[in-house]
Amino acid sequence: MTTIGFIGAGQMAQALASGISSADSSIKFEIADPSQASQDAFKKKISAPIEIRSDNAQLFAACDIVFLSVKPQYLGDAVDAAAIAKALSASERSPLIVSIMAGVTIEKITEATGLDRVVRVMPNTPSLIMEGASGIASSPEVTTEELETVSKLLSSVGCVTSVSETLLDAVTGLSGSGPAYVFTFIEALVDGGVLNGLPRDIARELAIQTVIGSAKLVQQSGEHPAVLRDRVTSPGGTTIEALKVLEMNDFRGTIIQAVESATRRSKELGAS
Repeated sequence: MTTIGFIGAGQMAQALASGISSADSSIKFEIADPSQASQDAFKKKISAPIEIRSDNAQLFAACDIVFLSVKPQYLGDAVDAAAIAKALSASERSPLIVSIMAGVTIEKITEATGLDRVVRVMPNTPSLIMEGASGIASSPEVTTEELETVSKLLSSVGCVTSVSETLLDAVTGLSGSGPAYVFTFIEALVDGGVLNGLPRDIARELAIQTVIGSAKLVQQSGEHPAVLRDRVTSPGGTTIEALKVLEMNDFRGTIIQAVESATRRSKELGAS
């Protein structure tokens, strides 16, 4: 039986564990989190066997794979390389490390944990409903088989794309932070409908389905979004009038700048 540990048992950890346990019933979990609420939520959401650890180093010694799922600024509080080394020497075990911390490099994770088999992952919140998008990179010490194992675990909550570590900040800026951009767009669509007389519940339903349907059309057709957009845009019609307003307000440029800013912030988090 494979044992997977989570240092930090918040929502993303719960989402990943839920997907993993649904895909493989033979896995058991160990978690370490100072928040009783997070512990309780994790246990409530996951049907697999779960053990709570108060000693983070001992969790490393008990697990085959350890997910680091704490906020980047709390890494130093969550792990201690000397304590981990002592715990591992007694167990003769060396777990594979999987980090979902934004911006924190493999080098820093190795320095903090004393372990060099590290996989970095940038998932996003749609993983909560098994519709996530994750970018993944690894240290040279991680074997092909180990990377495939992690990719398989992550695919239980969505799609997984391998990239070089240098591109993980861009993954963070695009798909990691991307749901917030989409949520804001949906909110604006709803408000636009309400402004023009639609009841809010109807505007909400139409806006959500419009985004879902449009995304699926891009995905399933395989065509460039611009081609699909042009098919909606009749000469002298309503859509071209709306697109004119978006262009006048630099809609595309603003989204590009948002991705760029989030990417830059991810790099700053890694450097701090």
